[in-house]
Amino acid sequence: MLSLNTIKQAKGSSKKIKRVGRGNASGHGTYSTRGQKGQKSRSGVSGLKRLGMKKQLLQIPKSRGFKSLQPKNQVVSIKTINTNFKDGETVNPETLAIKNLIPSSVLPVKILGKEKLTVKVKFEGIKMSESVKGQIK
Repeated sequence: MLSLNTIKQAKGSSKKIKRVGRGNASGHGTYSTRGQKGQKSRSGVSGLKRLGMKKQLLQIPKSRGFKSLQPKNQVVSIKTINTNFKDGETVNPETLAIKNLIPSSVLPVKILGKEKLTVKVKFEGIKMSESVKGQIK
């Protein structure tokens, strides 16, 4: 019968850890697998220095700045709206995504541009620049 007290690990799935510095009877006493003298045998020396990785770490540039949690706006110009929409249609993230003008309907959309808006369309759930807002009013 299978129960919590009868479950065993698969054979070979776990390995006994090397317990270092627990006396000579353990097989890893005296020098504790560090050898005799030298930098490697001392305490306080980082493993990275010993493995020769410090030089590699210093060569990699630090990543500067930060990445914002707010998603960036997907930009659509008035020119593309004039060419892809007809009078009376609604412009929202879903319709823009269907017409392949933006990659995702989930991320925010902003309409930019200094051109004239020649088509009479309705905007829903979209941010706009001040110049575009002025044209719609």
